[in-house]
Amino acid sequence: MPTKLFLILAGVLWGTGGLSGALLQNLAGLHPLAVATYRLLLGGAIATLALAVQIRRLRFTKEVVRRLLAAGALLALFQASYFGGVAMTSVSLATLVTIGSSPVILAIFTAVRSRRLPGLRTSLCVVLAVVGLALLAGTPSTRDVWHTVFGIVLCLVAASGFATFTVINRVPVLPAGPTISLGLLIGGLVLLPFALPLGMALPLRPDVLLTALFLGLVPTAVAYGVYLIGLRGASAVAAALAAVLEPLTATVLSVAFFAESLGIVGVVGAVLLGLALVVNYSAESGSAQGEPSLPAGRPGAGVGS
Repeated sequence: MPTKLFLILAGVLWGTGGLSGALLQNLAGLHPLAVATYRLLLGGAIATLALAVQIRRLRFTKEVVRRLLAAGALLALFQASYFGGVAMTSVSLATLVTIGSSPVILAIFTAVRSRRLPGLRTSLCVVLAVVGLALLAGTPSTRDVWHTVFGIVLCLVAASGFATFTVINRVPVLPAGPTISLGLLIGGLVLLPFALPLGMALPLRPDVLLTALFLGLVPTAVAYGVYLIGLRGASAVAAALAAVLEPLTATVLSVAFFAESLGIVGVVGAVLLGLALVVNYSAESGSAQGEPSLPAGRPGAGVGS
């Protein structure tokens, strides 16, 4: 299978994460924090088992342990905030805001760190994304305006977790696979003490158990694995397909299964966010920022929902 097809598949699989998480929350009556915990624990356990041989060969130095703890904490922050945003708004809106704002946050961070104004391409990306976010914030919702605003704030927190994860993992410390697999597992353990008091009991019904397994396996463990395969020798533009397809898939699925509608204003906002992603990733930046970018072929991790 060509490299680009692996990246396309990863983006589509990531796009099912918000929908399956929302479905699990509805079926089992779980708090969003519990859903995030299940995704991290199940996805991390599956990925860790798949990479058991590689992980056993690692040397767990202080630097490696610090990197894994940081990765776990940031993945926990992202998942908890993202599913909180989904609960407060909708699958499509939360995914669009989270993925669309991540490049903006990275661009601002880079400009501050380098003490230089961003270039024309980056500035255009930021303007498009900010306008798109503003239009999405005014999208009609089944919730009141404060639920929508708070949900968007949570999505921006999730995007900040994406951005920070990407920045700290640009310097290689350990291979990409163990970074993600152990990071997911650690992130789940970080959330566990907070999620348990909220209730994590799953009804022993086939639909609930299969949905939980799907959430941990398909949009988490398998999606990251396919993405890692696809990144081998892929260009930045090709890698960007995964990031762009995630919110697109999430929106299509949420409209089809949850009868969600962005409205005309929301659609315009979504289009502007999509243009911002295209502009951002058309530059040879070396990584896709929709999900944490994990360049294959060298150690370390380089984000979606």
